[in-house]
Amino acid sequence: MQKINKNLFKENLLGSDIASFSDNILKYEERVLQIGEGNFLRAFVNWMIQEMNKQGVFKGRAVVVQPIRKGRVDELNEQDCLYTLILRGIREGKELDKREVITSISRGLKSYQEWKKVLKLAENPDIDIIVSNTTEAGITYTSDDHLNDNPPESFPGKLTAYLYHRYKYFSGDPDKGMLVVPVELIDRNGDNLKRIILKLADDWDLPGEFKDWIKSANYFLNTLVDRIVPGYPRDEAEKLEKELGYKDKNMTTGEIFHLWIVEGDKKLKDWFPLHKAGLNVRWVDDLTPYRTRKVRILNGAHTSTVPVAYLSGIEIVREAINHNIIGDFIRTSMFNEIIPTLESDRQELENFANKIIERFKNPFIDHKWLDISLNSVSKFKTRVLPSILQYQEDKGTLPTNLVFSLAALIMFYQGEKIEDGKLVVSKKDGNYCIDDETNILEFFLQVWNRYKNNKISLNRLTEKVLGRKDFWGKDLNQIPKMRERIVENLKLIKENDMLTAAEKILVDKG
Repeated sequence: MQKINKNLFKENLLGSDIASFSDNILKYEERVLQIGEGNFLRAFVNWMIQEMNKQGVFKGRAVVVQPIRKGRVDELNEQDCLYTLILRGIREGKELDKREVITSISRGLKSYQEWKKVLKLAENPDIDIIVSNTTEAGITYTSDDHLNDNPPESFPGKLTAYLYHRYKYFSGDPDKGMLVVPVELIDRNGDNLKRIILKLADDWDLPGEFKDWIKSANYFLNTLVDRIVPGYPRDEAEKLEKELGYKDKNMTTGEIFHLWIVEGDKKLKDWFPLHKAGLNVRWVDDLTPYRTRKVRILNGAHTSTVPVAYLSGIEIVREAINHNIIGDFIRTSMFNEIIPTLESDRQELENFANKIIERFKNPFIDHKWLDISLNSVSKFKTRVLPSILQYQEDKGTLPTNLVFSLAALIMFYQGEKIEDGKLVVSKKDGNYCIDDETNILEFFLQVWNRYKNNKISLNRLTEKVLGRKDFWGKDLNQIPKMRERIVENLKLIKENDMLTAAEKILVDKG
């Protein structure tokens, strides 16, 4: 079976149900610099660009830059950056299964091998929009970056060097600024990215005029995105390829639901006219309530359940929400421990949570917990820890489920070795691999090895984990009863198993 590429697309697919548009869509100029080539961007932003292109309201394509050393730009380029997006779900009681070849990526570049080519893009006046998704850990300041690095290590470092190259090439022309639209799931992502860029500009002794240009000619938007994207459908890829008639290593899946909240001046809407394509994009004056609701309830439920469900032998979100014990764990976490910490209308929050539960039950989406586990430590800090801290402040006690989930996370990271940049963990039916920042993986490997070799106690292990301010933003040992509760939960898990331990805490909770 032939792999999808431009020739196959033009000869066999163009005009069919999965490519019902003109070939002009392949000729549109590059207008977007996209930092990140992962499943989410390709199932969300690139799909939205395609929707605009099909309706003739944008007529532009994205150049994708792989921001880290390992990625899938090579696989994308092998297929001329064409791939199949499968969106499935239930809308108004009807099952939908939509398949389409996405054509909105022009080419892919690897920042560590092709940095000069990346900088060359800054000289193109038509590329005036930047979108990015480099995970929660991506928008981070590091003093180790330098302007002439090839390339700077961090995403903000790369972007600062890119913008400075554009500034110099166009002699500070105020009309050559960029619309910067990050989708990383951190609070005020645009503001934080701009702040770090200005800090790096100071570190690098860049001209004051450049910093003025950043502030006055460039627009950094705060955003919030929502679509569940399981990614490559490993278990059904062969079946789908037979149905499609071609091989596709970059095929990705997502749910029908989508939402993009953008905080910014509504005068900027026409710069990136997503609203003109009938997409569920809302421009608001303040996205804080939207973000808090989504991050704490939807993402918080995901992240707090990952280690509990996976170590209970449940690999897929749908199976977890339908499971009598883990489903109860998810629902009680949402309604009893997360929602009470939020200030919005209780009924509105519960309606939102009920819709999330329906989305979790989507019969078409095999959303794997192991995929969700990427960068779980930073995700826990952002998505779950705020609920724990607020609950403790409001009620003077700790939330049972969410604290148990932190203990489960510590167990989840009980690795044997680091291989190919991932922590390898053994369990009864085989190994699994954890993908996180190297320093986090090395810490857990070392601390668990010391425990296994009787060098430290479980209490001391817990103290060390909770004391990592760089992981959690504060020393969690300072929270009353936190260490004791984590140790109790770790003992409960070790003496039983994860599923039995989860059932016991639910019963004890009443």
